[in-house]
Amino acid sequence: MVEELVVAGVAALTGGIAYAMAAARVVRQYERGVVLRLGRLRREVRAPGFTMIIPIVDRMHKVNMQIVTMPVPAQEGITRDNVTVRVDAVVYFRVVDAANAIVEVEDYRFAVSQMAQTSLRSIIGKSDLDDLLSNREKLNQGLELMIDSPAVGWGVQIDRVEIKDVSLPEAMKRSMARQAEADRERRARVINADAELQASKKLAEAAGEMSKQPAALQLRLLQTVVAVAAEKNSTLVLPFPVELLRFLERAQQPGAQPGAVGQPAPQQQVAGGGTAHEPAPIAPGAPDAGQAPIAPGAPDAGQAPLAPEVPDAGQAPITPEGEVQEQRGAPSADGPSGHPAAPSTTSTPAA
Repeated sequence: MVEELVVAGVAALTGGIAYAMAAARVVRQYERGVVLRLGRLRREVRAPGFTMIIPIVDRMHKVNMQIVTMPVPAQEGITRDNVTVRVDAVVYFRVVDAANAIVEVEDYRFAVSQMAQTSLRSIIGKSDLDDLLSNREKLNQGLELMIDSPAVGWGVQIDRVEIKDVSLPEAMKRSMARQAEADRERRARVINADAELQASKKLAEAAGEMSKQPAALQLRLLQTVVAVAAEKNSTLVLPFPVELLRFLERAQQPGAQPGAVGQPAPQQQVAGGGTAHEPAPIAPGAPDAGQAPIAPGAPDAGQAPLAPEVPDAGQAPITPEGEVQEQRGAPSADGPSGHPAAPSTTSTPAA
């Protein structure tokens, strides 16, 4: 009898342990337990901790209540301004009603993913390329509303949707790069022209101040030399001093030329130890300063007069204009008409 009681107690204890092991469940802190008893939903959602269910009769599903980060595959679409782009995004959502997440939708993760892809394509078709590139906050809000509307009935709440990347065709990238380069070039030219205008005004004011003091130009020249020398260049270009240019300008005046009329001519060393005065330049038509004027046709003072009819022994007769008469042939006694023929001559300039 005692042995039967012991056997029955051991059997009961073993059955109790087996039942407890089959009925015991542990729900983690970030989970909720949804119990279906004979296929019917039990509205009581099991809280985190240790809980018991009826084996074979009850079936419990654990639902993760953490925020889920789901990447949306890149979707290719055409924007409102007819540009083909590829856009991918990321969705942050979490389950707020565990019972609806189990009962209302078969797989809430797959449902949210498909809804996000569809909404992303719709947003691409309704937006311009500039909005996709610069106005993403507004697009994110619109995309969040489009996904969250059907997800509310699934017990899912969309926390945030972010457009992650926008891929453009290579031709569009080059066009945008040229546009940006042209815009920057335009702004650079405007800034440069404005700087030139301001610099010209300041330079005009500086020139007006320097014109009052001629020494300021020389000081500015020295400052320029110092600035050039600071670069440690091997070649230094030094312009002419301003005073030298002014000296040359005064020297070019007619009253300041040496040897002019009214001023003594410079002396020149000659052979024999003496000095001779170099004749000053004579203006066209003016007589020489060292001799008296010679009348037309009068012989030179330093030589004997030559008769015009007596030519030199070794050369042709010289005409008053300085040309040499060269006979081409001997004169004949009579010409074709019976008169003495004139000798044939050609005029060549005298050497």
